[in-house]
Amino acid sequence: MNIHEHQAKDLLRQYGVPTSGGGAAFTPEDAEKIAAGIETEVRVVKAQIHAGGRGKGRFKEPEAGEQGGVRFAKSPAEAKALAAQMLGKTLVTVQTGPAGRVVRRIYITEAASIDRELYLSALVDRASSRIAFIASTEGGMDIEKVAHETPDKILTLTIDPATGLMPFHSRKIAFALGLKGEQVKECAKMIEGLYRLLNDKDVSLLEINPLIVTKDGHLSALDAKISFDGNAVFRHPDIAALRDETEEDPMEIEAAKYELSYIKLDGSIGCMVNGAGLAMATMDIIKLYGAEPANFLDVGGGASKEKVQAAFKIILSDPSVRGILVNIFGGIMRCDIIAEGIVAAAREMAITVPLVVRLEGTNVDLGKEILAKSGLAIVPADDLADAAAKITSAIKAAA
Repeated sequence: MNIHEHQAKDLLRQYGVPTSGGGAAFTPEDAEKIAAGIETEVRVVKAQIHAGGRGKGRFKEPEAGEQGGVRFAKSPAEAKALAAQMLGKTLVTVQTGPAGRVVRRIYITEAASIDRELYLSALVDRASSRIAFIASTEGGMDIEKVAHETPDKILTLTIDPATGLMPFHSRKIAFALGLKGEQVKECAKMIEGLYRLLNDKDVSLLEINPLIVTKDGHLSALDAKISFDGNAVFRHPDIAALRDETEEDPMEIEAAKYELSYIKLDGSIGCMVNGAGLAMATMDIIKLYGAEPANFLDVGGGASKEKVQAAFKIILSDPSVRGILVNIFGGIMRCDIIAEGIVAAAREMAITVPLVVRLEGTNVDLGKEILAKSGLAIVPADDLADAAAKITSAIKAAA
């Protein structure tokens, strides 16, 4: 689960990390009021979406102006005018794709006097199964580009959970960032706060880019991104309250209501599978046969007839789906139950795209019999390769 920049900064301040002040505005009037309470001569007006590259992004609508999603206002009235330009408009960045994201809130914050821009992040490193800190003197840049072109400018430091964060960890990061004197102490306090935040709130990624050194020599988080482990959010009602569903895919939200694991992809073959490993194998073989999956959808090990119907509705709500592949291995889940759900969904929704079904496992013969007697245009498959060949051929023929 992701949160907005202004929410991330509020959370950082709770853990002793210095950030710029300000607040979120949902109307131009809100923006003017917040800007009036900021004492700096210049205010920063920042579009809030769950994507990076906002400053270099561009709005689809001409009336939003030619500037990006980060602008500067010298007065509360100007902040109001800029917010009016951006609110309700679609911002396109390198991370949103061509569709962009609609800006529904604006962050009004104080401008900072920047001497240096640094990079600092903390995350759960899956390779080492530890919390890792990543630091670089090349702040404000695409960290992937820095890693590719100048890897020597990046420090990665993992923390042994047996010892936890130690003072030498913080010093090593501070020195890698080129900090000196009191800045090293400020950095140590910041690292300690970030480490506590990751552990306390089940954070999976925390990125400060840039972390700045101000003209008067202090550290401040100028921008912040925080992602949480979605499976652990139930333990943190305060974090769950920060969720912005308008920034999430509506199909993924609908799938969550039925406890379906669904992720939208860019292909044309909708997939309904039970088990994450089988789902990955199904997507791989679709690609092997020259097509692209439209989604990852795992109905789980104990799906009901109703859950299967809901899965079909979600798949078909994607206009890019030109065919559906159902790949079920019945263990706990019985193939006849799956077959009944498929038939019920096909009749209710009048499926017009090719539908290929591969069943194997518990009650497979009964399941195949239900499909065969349905009178519907359901194409049976004997194995996974046969299923992939049939669905890819079917969508090509339909095209």
